[in-house]
Amino acid sequence: MVDPAADALSLPEDWPAHPDLSLSLNRMGSFDWDLETGLMYMDEVALDVFQMDPVEYDGRPESLASRVPPSESVRLDGMVAQALKNGSTHYGAYFRIRTREGGLRWTHTQGFIRRDETGRPKRIIGIVRDATQELSESTTRMEVDAERRRQTSVVESTTAALAHARTVQDVIDVLKDSHGLEHLGAASVVMGLLEAGRIHLVADGPEGSFVPGTRYTRVDEQYPMSEVVRTLAPRFIESPEDFATSYPILWPHITDLGITSAAYLPLIAQARPIGALGLLYNDKFGFTAEDRNVLVALGSSIAQSLQRAMLFEQEHDLAEGLQQAMLPRRIPEVPGAQIAVRYRSARLGRDIGGDWYDIIPLPGGRVGAVIGDVQGHDTHAAAVMGQLRIVLRAYAAEGHTPATVMARASVFLRELDTDRFATCTYLEADLATGVLQVVRAGHVDPLLRDADGSCRRLPVQGALPLGLSAEFGALDYPVSVVELDPGQTLLLYTDGLVEQPGADLDEGMQWLSAIVRNGPQDLQMLADHLCDVVDERSGEDDVAILLLRRRGGYTPQAGGRLQQHVAQSDPEALRSARHMIRAAVRAWGARERADEIELAADELITNALLHTDGGAIVTLRMLTGVERRLRVEVEDRSSVLPRRRDAGDDGVSGRGLLLVDRLAELWGVESRGSGKCVWCEFAVPERADTARPAPGVAAGA
Repeated sequence: MVDPAADALSLPEDWPAHPDLSLSLNRMGSFDWDLETGLMYMDEVALDVFQMDPVEYDGRPESLASRVPPSESVRLDGMVAQALKNGSTHYGAYFRIRTREGGLRWTHTQGFIRRDETGRPKRIIGIVRDATQELSESTTRMEVDAERRRQTSVVESTTAALAHARTVQDVIDVLKDSHGLEHLGAASVVMGLLEAGRIHLVADGPEGSFVPGTRYTRVDEQYPMSEVVRTLAPRFIESPEDFATSYPILWPHITDLGITSAAYLPLIAQARPIGALGLLYNDKFGFTAEDRNVLVALGSSIAQSLQRAMLFEQEHDLAEGLQQAMLPRRIPEVPGAQIAVRYRSARLGRDIGGDWYDIIPLPGGRVGAVIGDVQGHDTHAAAVMGQLRIVLRAYAAEGHTPATVMARASVFLRELDTDRFATCTYLEADLATGVLQVVRAGHVDPLLRDADGSCRRLPVQGALPLGLSAEFGALDYPVSVVELDPGQTLLLYTDGLVEQPGADLDEGMQWLSAIVRNGPQDLQMLADHLCDVVDERSGEDDVAILLLRRRGGYTPQAGGRLQQHVAQSDPEALRSARHMIRAAVRAWGARERADEIELAADELITNALLHTDGGAIVTLRMLTGVERRLRVEVEDRSSVLPRRRDAGDDGVSGRGLLLVDRLAELWGVESRGSGKCVWCEFAVPERADTARPAPGVAAGA
């Protein structure tokens, strides 16, 4: 059976390879839409109908968005989707397009749907043509019918657009940007919300039409919005005389707008007024019964959307307030560093996440920095986050090494009555040396921005997330030692900043590196810039951000302290410990004795790894007093005390303590519980900037 639509279009199966010239002769543009690739071929006549230059069109239907008003686009998309779904072979519609000059004109389209042998649509071919003249020459009855359909379409399209509005501002934007009011012929719109017995004007237009003194009005005042809120009935003002007589307070202020009639509608949700909407016209006199029905239906739709938006904002504010209450109320001043933190919640109503950050002052002028994310987006995730933040802060403040802090936090989370896990990065920073000891538990790698603005990913050895590492008995968290130079900035963040549905994490990291690289130099401005980027994206996940920049010229008043755990079979940890020692010696002004200190420390570490079990803990301290001394401590789990012995002329071992004895001013052994500590001290000359600090230097300026 031959479909009549196919005959009407006269398009061959292999079109556009052999286009029908009769179409162009009749000013009918043609298109061929490949549903599998999403590309739509349009000939020159079709592009001319849309006033689209061929160089502006890239083959994607989305390229026509600037010509099709949003309300019309929603209606056309719904009609085509319905035709594809219900098995139709063709469709047709009249719709408006926007000209280059900003006006509107009518266009007609007719499409024929090609399907494969299974009935699956694969292609749409059809025509578009200018229908302005055709409609202008229609009979009065046809114009009336078209107007009725158009008004109904406005209500339907506006309702469809309002379905996606989440906030009150979204609702206002739909009314102003969807051109629905323009289709209804309204020249101006005002909308007010009922708040504690007063009407708060939240939208007015066009520009310059605001009446002073009407931002807040009482319900009992003689204004049209007040009247419809009191009576819960619409008010149709059919002439300027009616307006002037009924509302003498308002009318003198709007006479310059040329208002000829107006419709004020109560916005009612669940039988209660929540506000009022006013539509003002400058070329309309009176309202037909059909006009009134359409406007009342429009008011009902807007009221339902407003109620949803207001509830959403209340729930979102409550969730965000709860989240913010669990984050640190203030970030302490850290000498030698600049710090910026930010938190952005997801735009998903009352959903709340477990993202957090923290800055922890530590003994010896050090500072701990934390970024983490508890699994899930609900109040339980937030509750777990609050508890985990507190215990991690407590473990760090007790003076434990970063690896121990993470291990204990993981055990704590495992023992909670929860099935949640958490990713986390914790670092301990010594701002005098720039040494960072970083532990990563399943979290995304940090970024490092250099003083010249260049930015790169900082790979940090990681382990299982908190909770999972305790469950699987994998509590040995490796510590990475990183040296932060003056002016460098470390960026810690949660995965919501880089992860997008369907996108690769590496691509997200590269994208973020470019954003940071091109971002402002000022730390606070950079943090705000990253938040703006989050707001511009989908906002489907919470985001926490922590920026740590090392200041130049910082010299602490008291001594410093660095610590590193070295496992027996972990050469990377041994290299990190040596790196830490070199950085401390350089930063603490002991360059003249650098070789001696490094050699002695290396001997003590090697002895502990060779002659004991369980690895070693290396600690460096700067002791202040009558004489500055740099102290190296190496702890192990063996209670057997070391002894100095003569290795002999040909011996290759046994020289360690002899070497330490020759190099250091003092050395000794202390028993510590189940193990011992072997230590040595080196006299370090006073630094010029320490003896007489320049103004502001000691304060980290």
